[in-house]
Amino acid sequence: MSDTPEHQQAARPKLLVNLGSGAKGASWLPAMFAEWRQLRIDSNANVAPDILADVTDLSAIESGSADVVWSAHCLQHLYLFQVGQMITEAYRILADDGFLCVIVPDLQAIGEYIVNDQLGEVVYESPAGPVTAYDIIFGFGPHLERGHFGMAHKSGFTPNVLLEQLREAPFAQIMMQRRPNHELAAVACKREPADDAEREALLAALEL
Repeated sequence: MSDTPEHQQAARPKLLVNLGSGAKGASWLPAMFAEWRQLRIDSNANVAPDILADVTDLSAIESGSADVVWSAHCLQHLYLFQVGQMITEAYRILADDGFLCVIVPDLQAIGEYIVNDQLGEVVYESPAGPVTAYDIIFGFGPHLERGHFGMAHKSGFTPNVLLEQLREAPFAQIMMQRRPNHELAAVACKREPADDAEREALLAALEL
C-alpha cells in the first residue's frame, strides 16, 4: 500500500510512452498530452531518448505502468513479424484503462499512384520537403540518401493489415480512421469506451 496521500496520487501526471520518438520535441502530439509525463523510446542514441531500446523489447518498462502508448510513423520501419511483437509489448505495459494509438502511412490511399505509374509524383509537402508516393512506400528518399537507413520502410499497411496486427493483443475495442496526408490512425483500448459519446470524445481529443 502506498504511503502517498490519495490527493497526491490523483495529481500524478499520467504517463505517455512514445515509441520511435526521435529527437526531443520532434514528435507531434495532441494537446491533450501537454501536461503528461512523456517517456521517449528510440533505438537511435543520437536522438538522446529516455530509454535506448528496440521498440519490440520494452522490458525496461513495468507492466501496467503506461496510460497511453503512442506510435506515430514507427511501425513501418519494422518487419511485419516485429510489428506483432511491438503491439504485444505495448499491451503489456498499458494500464487497464490505457490505450495504444498508432499512425502509419495508408498504402491503400496511394493505390492510384501505383495503378497510374506515378510513384515519382509529389503527394504532399512536408516540413522536410516534398513527399512522393515512392517515399510513402519505401521511406523518405532524402533521409536515405544521407545514410539514415533505419528510416527505410520494411512493411506497409492498409486498414485490414493494421487491424490484423492489432488483433495480436486482446484489446477490448479497436477504432480506425483515415487522416490527411494519406495516413491511417488506429486507437486500441484495453477497456471498451462506455458509450459512443466517450468514444467520439477520445477520438476528438486525439485530433485524429
